[in-house]
Amino acid sequence: MTTPLRIVLAEDAALLREGLVGILERSGHEVVAAVEDAEALLAFTARHRPDLVVTDIRMPPTHTDEGLRAAAQIRAEHPEIAIMVLSAYVAEAYVPELLDATAGASTAGVGYLLKDRVGHVREFLASLDRVAAGETVVDPEVVRQLLGRRRGDGPLGSLTEREREVLGLMAEGRTNGSIADALVVSEAAVRKHVGSIFAKLELDPASDRRVSAVLAYLRG
Repeated sequence: MTTPLRIVLAEDAALLREGLVGILERSGHEVVAAVEDAEALLAFTARHRPDLVVTDIRMPPTHTDEGLRAAAQIRAEHPEIAIMVLSAYVAEAYVPELLDATAGASTAGVGYLLKDRVGHVREFLASLDRVAAGETVVDPEVVRQLLGRRRGDGPLGSLTEREREVLGLMAEGRTNGSIADALVVSEAAVRKHVGSIFAKLELDPASDRRVSAVLAYLRG
C-alpha cells in the first residue's frame, strides 16, 4: 500500500476520466475533484490544494495546450503540488515547455506520461508515487523518441553514445542499479558514466545534479 494522495484529475474524455478515478480510488487515493476542462482544474486545485494534479494536455475549448498551460500556472502559484501530465502521443514541443515552466519551483515532482501507460496500472501508479515524492518521471517512449532526434546539438554534443544511453535511462527515472541491469554493465561503470555526464554538462555541485542532467537532456 502506497501513501494515500489527494488528487485533482482533469480529463475531457468521460470514459477515461471515470476509469482513472476508479483506478486511483481502488488504490487508496482520494480524488477530490475530477473535471473536464482547464478552468475547472485551476479552480478546484486552488480550492482543495491537492498533493497531486493529473491532467491531460489537450482539453476544451480549443483542444490544444490548455492542460499544459494550466499545469504551468499551478506550478507557479502552488509549487508544492506535484504534477503529472498525460498525452495521447509524443509531442516533443510540450516536454521542454513543461519542464521550463516547472524547473524554477522544484519543491514537488513533475511527470510526462503517454496515456497508453495508464493501461499498465502498476507502472502508472508507481509513476504517480515517484512524482508525488519529488521526482521527475518521463515516459520511456518519449525518452526514446527524443534520443533518436538529438545527436550532436546543444550541450549534449560532447556526450558519448554510452553516456547518452545512461542519461536516457536516467530520464526514465531509473536508479544506477536498474541502469546497470538494462545495459548489462556493473553499477560501478554506471557511476563512472554518471560522473562524466555531470562533469561534461558543467552542473552545479550544489544542485540535484541528477535532476539537472535529466532536464538538460529533455530540453536538448
